[in-house]
Amino acid sequence: MLDHVDLKVLRHEIVTLVGLNGSGKTTLVRTLLGLLQPDEGSVFRLPGLKIGFSPQHFHRDATLPLTVARFLTLGMRAPRARLQTLLEEVGAGGLLERQIADISGGEFQRILLARAVLRRPDLLVLDEPLAGVDLASQSELYRLIGDLREHHDCGVLLVSHDLHVVMAATDQVVCLNHHVCCTGQPRAVIQNPEFVSLFGRQIAETLAVYAHHHDHRHDITGEAVPMDNAKRAGHGSHDG
Repeated sequence: MLDHVDLKVLRHEIVTLVGLNGSGKTTLVRTLLGLLQPDEGSVFRLPGLKIGFSPQHFHRDATLPLTVARFLTLGMRAPRARLQTLLEEVGAGGLLERQIADISGGEFQRILLARAVLRRPDLLVLDEPLAGVDLASQSELYRLIGDLREHHDCGVLLVSHDLHVVMAATDQVVCLNHHVCCTGQPRAVIQNPEFVSLFGRQIAETLAVYAHHHDHRHDITGEAVPMDNAKRAGHGSHDG
């Protein structure tokens, strides 16, 4: 159950939801996506907003013959050349004709990212994108998510429990425990008493936090462009 939750995601911004198991993170994401209806409150989206979604759990049937190319285009169409380009962008360029059942967990997460950006979304919603990924690959995948944000000029709403990596790779953190305990830039959030109460003082004190100031974006020529006119990618409010 969620109560008095209010959050927004701006274009070109990475917002990460953190919280203990059962705190309502996935419920909030499903509500924002329209998969669940709130008992009270409203969800606001820009007209024509396109969302790319990568779910937390996706069962792969080992007996089902399904190539990566076919998986990417389930429910949509795309030229083969675009599929190959997207796979190369996420570091999975050689997997197009591989069977989904035969690829590793880390490779599958890259495939899910490619599918999420296939529709050229304004907002990427990624629910635990590091599930099944080994520790050595986690930082690399977070850098990849940042690169996708830059390249596609989209907002990112991320759900994760990997606090050390999250605090180094996000613009805004929303700490959830059935309500918003605290929100803000990572450095401020880990000093908040409610965050410390949830995760413990030792974790809060040992988190490696790196300040990220995304005050610009890059155009197609690679030139830096000020973000004075950042556009809102999505805005949600929920009680229920």
